[in-house]
Amino acid sequence: MNLRAAQVYIIMMFMTALASSTMFVTHGIYFVAELGLNPVQLVLMGTVLELTVLLFEGITGVVADTYSRRRSVIIGMFVIGAGFVLEGSVMWIGTMIPVLSLFAWVLVAELIWGIGHTFISGADSAWIVDEVGESNVGNLFLQTKRVSLWGNLLGIGLSVWMSTIAPNLPYVLGGLIYASVGVFLLFFMKETAFVGAVHKQQVSHWQHMKSTWLSGASTVRRNPILFMIVGVTLFSGAASEGYDRLWEMHLITEIGFPQNMALSMPMWFGLIAMVSTLISIAAVRITDSRLDMSNERVVFGAMFGLTAVRIAGIVMLAFSPNLIWALGSILIVGVVNTLSQPIYETWLNMNMESKSRATVLSMISQTDALGQTAGGPIVGWVGSRVSVRASLITAAVLLGPILTVFSRALRRR
Repeated sequence: MNLRAAQVYIIMMFMTALASSTMFVTHGIYFVAELGLNPVQLVLMGTVLELTVLLFEGITGVVADTYSRRRSVIIGMFVIGAGFVLEGSVMWIGTMIPVLSLFAWVLVAELIWGIGHTFISGADSAWIVDEVGESNVGNLFLQTKRVSLWGNLLGIGLSVWMSTIAPNLPYVLGGLIYASVGVFLLFFMKETAFVGAVHKQQVSHWQHMKSTWLSGASTVRRNPILFMIVGVTLFSGAASEGYDRLWEMHLITEIGFPQNMALSMPMWFGLIAMVSTLISIAAVRITDSRLDMSNERVVFGAMFGLTAVRIAGIVMLAFSPNLIWALGSILIVGVVNTLSQPIYETWLNMNMESKSRATVLSMISQTDALGQTAGGPIVGWVGSRVSVRASLITAAVLLGPILTVFSRALRRR
């Protein structure tokens, strides 16, 4: 096991978790209370992001497998940083350059963020799996998630503090953190276990990229588990877009916060994120010690159980009669999402070849983007026409087919 690579990966994920938490803990306040976006606009942001991923993911994944996963990740860090700084600066830029509306500038930032994401998506996992080996990566993913949660905790404090000063500052700071990670990786990220296909034979770059993409597509088509993962990812993406974009609006507009407590809105969202993170740290630690991440059937069963709990949590939030009930539901969904990520990544990497790993991971990410692009506008439309509660119920319904797929597969296996 390459311990140096593992350390670099852990630091990278800690810093990106810090940046993401800094931005996203209070982003509902920025977009809903400050910029005044409605449910359709909130979902359209995600639609632009996911369409970008859908269009560019396959290209950048092939680039990572053809040239260098390291180079792809570093480029992505700088591009994402630029996108987030722009997103946090739309109020200033909209005043100085009024050729676009504030919402249009937000969409441009989402476009840049999406392009940067495609450079990293798949490439980071493919790099670390090759460096440490498939047999070690499951436990490393869980360990990384546990460390990342501490980054989340630090980011919560930064988010609340910066949002209290100005609602847009968390995005500016988050973008700068991403750029600093790019600088760090330039010096410390090494690629020792992978040689890009373009360096192996003397044929054209485009021929290598084409053959790599076809190899990845063939891998998905031949492997029933990977083909099933594509279906699961499609419906999961469709459901997650609605929930991720609208749960804050549900709290702000339909549940509300107590007026007789000396807590500002940023403090409420910070408190929610902090409690969720602390519970998640404990849950990941228990999972790491008790779940055999090298046993595919165990991993498979864990995904089934977590999906069922996720559906129940979203439905509970939709029918919440008060703030306490809503907060409990949000915590359940948050912990489930935290546990699902490393288990899902382990499940993915158990079923693919090294030479096309980044390409296949990018194809899976494209499937997620397709689901979010197709399902997000539907969920947003329901929220505008009926209510945000109805949107949440729609998101839960979209997760239903995943349980059917899991149950049938478990019976077969």
